[in-house]
Amino acid sequence: MFIEQAYKGNNAWWRVFITTFFTAGIFVGNSIAYFMMSKEQMENVYKSMNEIPNNWSLILNLTPFMFLLGLLFFLVHNLHKRNIISLTTSRKKIDYNRFFFSLGLIVLLNVVVFVISYSIDNSMIQWNFNPLKFSILFIISLLFFPFQIGLEEYLFRGYLMQQIGVIAKNRWFPLLFTSIVFGLFHSANPEVAKMGFGVMIFYIGTGILLGIMTLMDESIELALGFHLGNNLMAALLITSDFTALKTDALFKYSGVENPVDMLNEMIVSILIVYPIILYIFAKRYKWINWTDKLTGKIQPITEQ
Repeated sequence: MFIEQAYKGNNAWWRVFITTFFTAGIFVGNSIAYFMMSKEQMENVYKSMNEIPNNWSLILNLTPFMFLLGLLFFLVHNLHKRNIISLTTSRKKIDYNRFFFSLGLIVLLNVVVFVISYSIDNSMIQWNFNPLKFSILFIISLLFFPFQIGLEEYLFRGYLMQQIGVIAKNRWFPLLFTSIVFGLFHSANPEVAKMGFGVMIFYIGTGILLGIMTLMDESIELALGFHLGNNLMAALLITSDFTALKTDALFKYSGVENPVDMLNEMIVSILIVYPIILYIFAKRYKWINWTDKLTGKIQPITEQ
């Protein structure tokens, strides 16, 4: 019943257009700018960004998400006449335990994978801890990342998943469409410039994972926890000079980026780690009827 929550609001096409246009604008703008710029221009942009102190750069990058998430909530409530709970879950109230379980699981998995990797070969990993800078980074991360991941999840797995679902009248199309768009909207990330569009496999695969979580659990609470945990670890645990997040993390990868190795690691995550995560969630929350929940038809709530 998650997608069907959209029927509780006013879904006039112009309302959907206005909400999508104003809240997805930052992603569309970044993608258009990326495809219009030459390689040299992109390198100059990344170089200019690198000249800004890490913590200030993080604040500048994340601040717009705060306003856009507020705008999305405002438009859904006032334009579509829906409450935020219907954008979050099909249950009567938000289950924060789901969010924190997902967050804790992803943090734990990231730490375990890092420890294993570090124990196998730490020749390219440097201790990068600076008490003052890390403390500031920690505070910034806790304050700003919830808005960034909140916008992406409420927009892609919440609003767009629901609105496209009631138009397509099925579940598989919004799952694939939002996952592909989610991946393409990350095309301006530095990893793409360094590794090529093969990295889109990882972004789209992550979108599919988050979409499956959403449809199987009938809410975005698990997706919110996963996304926040993943981004917090990317900012706080280890950084490098060729990732989207350059921070004063605990560790820094000092080696030269190898596109093939990095792409292989991403594929391993999609094929091995992601199924494990889904298995854990499925067992804990007793997911059933996978085929119907992921590919079934959508019927208006009034017809059920």
